[in-house]
Amino acid sequence: MKKIYLLIIILITLSLIGIIVVQIMSIKNALIIKNEQLEQNIQMAVNEVGQEIAEQSGKFPSAGFPKLSPEWPSDQFLKLLKTPTVAQRYTPNQVYDKLKMALNKHGLKKTNFEFAVLNRNSITNNYEMQTLNFSKLLADTTRSRTFWFPLSAPSGSIAEGLVADEELWVIVPDVKNFLLESMSWMIAGSVLFTLVICTAFFTTVRTMLRQKKLSEIKSDFINNMTHEFKTPLATISLAVDALKNDKVWRSKEKMDYFSGIIKDENKRMNKQVETILQAALLDKQEVQLNMKPQHVHEVINHVADNFRLQMEDRNGKAELHLNAAKDVIEADEVHFTNLLSNLVDNAIKYSKDSGLHIKIFTQNTGNAIRVKIEDNGIGMTKETVSRIFEKFYRAHTGNVHNVKGFGLGLSYVKAMVEAQKGKIKVESTPGRGSAFTMEFPLLRQTINNHRHSSKT
Repeated sequence: MKKIYLLIIILITLSLIGIIVVQIMSIKNALIIKNEQLEQNIQMAVNEVGQEIAEQSGKFPSAGFPKLSPEWPSDQFLKLLKTPTVAQRYTPNQVYDKLKMALNKHGLKKTNFEFAVLNRNSITNNYEMQTLNFSKLLADTTRSRTFWFPLSAPSGSIAEGLVADEELWVIVPDVKNFLLESMSWMIAGSVLFTLVICTAFFTTVRTMLRQKKLSEIKSDFINNMTHEFKTPLATISLAVDALKNDKVWRSKEKMDYFSGIIKDENKRMNKQVETILQAALLDKQEVQLNMKPQHVHEVINHVADNFRLQMEDRNGKAELHLNAAKDVIEADEVHFTNLLSNLVDNAIKYSKDSGLHIKIFTQNTGNAIRVKIEDNGIGMTKETVSRIFEKFYRAHTGNVHNVKGFGLGLSYVKAMVEAQKGKIKVESTPGRGSAFTMEFPLLRQTINNHRHSSKT
């Protein structure tokens, strides 16, 4: 069974890793394709504007020819043939508007850009026209993309070869960020669905492990229950057989003895059944508490008296340090007594072979009373301490084989402490013992009376 669980987990993990890798590769490929499409659309927009400007540059001005001098060739004639540059023909805003319209046409409405017109014939200043951040972006080649188009007169036009050697340059900054923003929905969707798959995977694995744990708990519980019921049933069976003996039923003393055994074992079985039923009620949250004012010190003394014979049988003793000045809380008498009894019973069960020593302390902390039950038993490991309040969990006791039960006692204790508005924690060291500390809120009326008496 363990191998099957391990195989399932490995297969699901490999599948999950494969899905994540495929998602990453798909996003990378989509970014590459999107980048190519973006550069192609920007270049097409730049080409359209460049062609429009070049066509306008290939036309002569409509102002007419100047009056020529008799000398041939003359400077006036050369001026006539010289067409105006882009900077002379357009303003920067006009070029910007043309580029913006072309980009909008190709679906790049939110694209930021800078542009310049380069004059190759100029020696001193190559840029006849440029925007504010063009030179800065031109130097930053890692984050920006550059596009250009030659502004020469169209082939076959009258101004072919006569116009200035110019180029239109366009720079688009932060192309990578622009691509990521344009694909944000796709990336977000991939991340979201990957997280959903991961969550489903971990939930599945956790459920599988929990089911495995529940299966083990079920088997342990059935084994414990069989053992707990088998022993008293066998004892009752032997006692019943003994009662059939002529010598026994003729003797009142022997009849009382065997009848007492049957009654004690019957009580023991009833107690085990009651424990199981109580656990079922706790699961359904159907436990009805009869909350009344209770004196904690009285209940502790009562519990200590009940276990005195058991502790004397183990050569043990109990010390009570009831130092709390206020000890009245609101609690259910039966369940409050039971939870204290369970803690003392556990201290006795998990004690060493000799020298059992239990200490019970009380003290006031603000508007609460703290009850601490400390023993010098076998103690618990950190793993056991972290799981001690789990239902059906039973600590490994090493060489101690006489500890019986269903593992319900401490889960019941924790549930009852919290049901009565208290808190519980445990500290333990292997070989040195354990200490259970509980804290319950004092009855409000008691607090008010104490404050009144202190003022008077």
